[in-house]
Amino acid sequence: MNLEAILKEEFGYDTFRPGQRQLIEKVMAGKRAMGIMPTGGGKSICYQLPATILPGITLVVSPLISLMKDQVDSLNEVGIPATYLNSTVEWHDREERMRYIESGAVKLLFVAPEKIVDDEFYSWLTALDISLIAIDEAHVLSSWGHDFRDSYLKMIEPLKQIPGTPAWLALTATATEQVQDDLANILDITDQNIIKTGFDRDNLALKIERGIDKTEFILNYVKSHIDESGIIYAGRREDVDNIYNFLKDNEVKVGRYHAGLSDQERHQQQEDFLFDRINVIVATNAFGMGINKTNVRYVLHFTIPGTIESYYQEVGRAGRDGLPAEAVLLYAPVDLRLHQFFIDKSQGDDQYKFSLKNKLFEMSRYAETESCLMKFILDYFGETETNPCGRCSNCLDDREVVDITSDVQKALSCVVRMNQKYGKKVITRVLVGKDDMADDWRHFEKLSTFGIFKDKTLKETSRLIDFLTANGFLRSSGGEYPILLLSEKGSAVLKGKVNVARKRELERVPAAKPMVADGSFDVALFEKLRSLRLSFARKQGLPPFMIFSDKTLKDMCVRIPTNNGEFLAVSGVGKVKLEQYGADFINEIKEFQEAE
Repeated sequence: MNLEAILKEEFGYDTFRPGQRQLIEKVMAGKRAMGIMPTGGGKSICYQLPATILPGITLVVSPLISLMKDQVDSLNEVGIPATYLNSTVEWHDREERMRYIESGAVKLLFVAPEKIVDDEFYSWLTALDISLIAIDEAHVLSSWGHDFRDSYLKMIEPLKQIPGTPAWLALTATATEQVQDDLANILDITDQNIIKTGFDRDNLALKIERGIDKTEFILNYVKSHIDESGIIYAGRREDVDNIYNFLKDNEVKVGRYHAGLSDQERHQQQEDFLFDRINVIVATNAFGMGINKTNVRYVLHFTIPGTIESYYQEVGRAGRDGLPAEAVLLYAPVDLRLHQFFIDKSQGDDQYKFSLKNKLFEMSRYAETESCLMKFILDYFGETETNPCGRCSNCLDDREVVDITSDVQKALSCVVRMNQKYGKKVITRVLVGKDDMADDWRHFEKLSTFGIFKDKTLKETSRLIDFLTANGFLRSSGGEYPILLLSEKGSAVLKGKVNVARKRELERVPAAKPMVADGSFDVALFEKLRSLRLSFARKQGLPPFMIFSDKTLKDMCVRIPTNNGEFLAVSGVGKVKLEQYGADFINEIKEFQEAE
């Protein structure tokens, strides 16, 4: 069986991405397998391609209702019959779809996990010839994950009772090693059937901006990327509304999305973004789960997320087409308090709150680190044998490196002299020598390190403590009232065995520069093809990226196809796309050449 030929004929791609072929081969052999691949790594091909070959139906279980319609539309667009059943489908439409599925005409059926535990639906499901069960966003099965859903876990036993011996495929983009082990146990997947391609996104540049006017930065950034699609995440609805109104007042085509809007308005704003009627959407983290828009060029975070997993999933919505993209975190330490407040008010038990606080601590370490940002994230997910990415804001930071060993020894010595019993706030105030600490009943004023940083501000000293924590010289006890403890690395500094260097502080970090086109394709032709794509999208009621991705249009601009054979060689063009659009796009390219 020539899998590459099927990949090109059905989906328009010449080669598999890392991990895809191995997973597909395991599925075709009837195995239970799991794929751990980054967002945009092509997970869906791993069950979509087998579905075109296997004799029965492929059942895809996903918690992302918003993604189901996108995927079904995309599959039908390339001639692969698919449908979905979830709470958005009216009863009369549901009955019609069920009869259609029973006839054997459908190759992929997408369902929500809640449907599996519905007795009536499950009874109907067991009568189908199911060849493959695909579980998307599998990390939500694990209570160790950042987005655990009990309803997802409840469906596993019924799925195991499905008649026959269907293959299984679990897929996720954000799973720590602990979550991976938990999933393998829940789904009975052996180590040799787990394919990890790594979490690195080599087209994504991670950046952190500190000490800036966030609103001003957002306006300047959006204006410098005015024709590109982007998402701006904010922690509160109020922030979303303020940024939305500010950008709108400055003539930006912008939308917004949060739980305070009506269902109708949220749906309309999402559609406007998908259909390129607006370039930017400002949203809480309620937006984006399952948004398959391929041409998002940037993601800005106005507020720091609460976990590395959430952050990496959200930034993963940029550059899904493989072209260069940016993710910029606008960091202010005060933003951590919002998450702390939500954790304290949550209904979870002490262990759950402890877990969330530890995840927030890791996120704060990321925001303060001076090491490679991508490597920090990869280390978090268990990929410790990686090199600096060379493209993040820390790797590209050319500020002078200065030796701060003396100051670090003073700060660490203060922690030790305070018997490692206090948190950052008290330590910082003792180091600076604040009056309230001098008058404290614990007699901090008698310490030799009291006021040793009296020539520094509280903010400067606090940033130094954050730096020491982020880079492993101090460690946090976690818990409701975390205290700072000396680490082995910090102890080595105190003993004079290790020196510490740091980038020199600036009043503000320069703003991110807009991405520049690489000049490898004709921009004028690209804009002509975009317009043609938009006209097709409007006629068919589809988002433009479902006609062709930006990456496919740019490949056309490089290859300049003028006949069917050349057009078929374009990345992302298969037999159905050639039949539907080939003549029009070839004609547009020829007319452009003649006009030059």
